[in-house]
Amino acid sequence: MLCKMTSKNQLTLPGEVLRNCPDQTYFDARWESGRIVLEPVVIRPLESPQLAAIRDKVGSLDITEDDLADIVAEARRAYGS
Repeated sequence: MLCKMTSKNQLTLPGEVLRNCPDQTYFDARWESGRIVLEPVVIRPLESPQLAAIRDKVGSLDITEDDLADIVAEARRAYGS
């Protein structure tokens, strides 16, 4: 099947190919023996003792995701990020 590269180096994959990976969002792309190989990848969240402690602390404070978004936005405004 023919694929065309855009001026922004993006490829559109044919629906016939993507029907075989209906729930995939991420793919590993690599160059292998003169071919481009795409392999579906599952992204799993990073787990660590420090991250678990932060999640526990946030959970105990009754902070919602919306609250966190507001806190991050405020910090970015304050510190210019």
